[in-house]
Amino acid sequence: MTGDPSRAGDAAQADDTAVAGGYDAELRRYDPVLRSAAAVRRGERVLDIGCGAGRTTRDAARASVTGRALGVDVSAPAIARARATARTEGPDTVAFEEGDAQVHPLPSDGFDVAISRFGTMFFDDPVAAFGNVRRALAPAGRLAMLVWQAPGRNAWHVELRAALDGPDGPADARGPASGPRSVPDPFSLGEPDVVRAVLRAAGFADVALADVREPLCFGPDVPSALAWVRGFTCTASALAGLDADATARALDRLRATLAGHQRDDGVWFDGRAWLVTARRDA
Repeated sequence: MTGDPSRAGDAAQADDTAVAGGYDAELRRYDPVLRSAAAVRRGERVLDIGCGAGRTTRDAARASVTGRALGVDVSAPAIARARATARTEGPDTVAFEEGDAQVHPLPSDGFDVAISRFGTMFFDDPVAAFGNVRRALAPAGRLAMLVWQAPGRNAWHVELRAALDGPDGPADARGPASGPRSVPDPFSLGEPDVVRAVLRAAGFADVALADVREPLCFGPDVPSALAWVRGFTCTASALAGLDADATARALDRLRATLAGHQRDDGVWFDGRAWLVTARRDA
């Protein structure tokens, strides 16, 4: 799935470098957590699920030194950018493929480590998806991924949702008569019991979850942060159901909320994630 699970499709991801520094800037405090958990060693082969523009894939390839890393993502613009960046920045041991990791033809026993930075929450069939990843891992291969905790534990979601809803209740409940839109759920793996059940059913053992609390940066200032947040799937869906006046009020509330989180170095919100680790069950 996409390396940027909260964004509203390829168009938003295609121009994220021009808005708030992009997804890598937003999640920069989470990168060291994932790198430490993955503990990629020299010569190892790494699969990056939902790699986005390839930052985490390139980091893994550099850590493996003489190994290699493959990034997979459903977003064609993201893969195009990942390839372009790798051509200019290296390393030459990294590659990228467009595809859904749930069904993408991955080589059996082809990787020693699978990693993901918030790229595994939108599979249509998570057991099948992780089963595909498990088959791609060598015996004793390991998995390290970050997923969002439940929505109520993430201040960024709670506060943005409240700003969008306003005093009249959920904004997306006041949508057009055509019926509710299908909105991807970034919190589908937010409950530990669900994560454990999915991974065990997919053939993983030693499933462990660690609580990670790190802030997210939505941009250097309020205008940049608002432009970035408007690309979130939940924001776009909520605003699409409003008339012009209601949209203006919702955006005013969003600006005020973002302004309340402005620091000298950007607009920051608290976030909570699970660091999930497991190994292929022989």
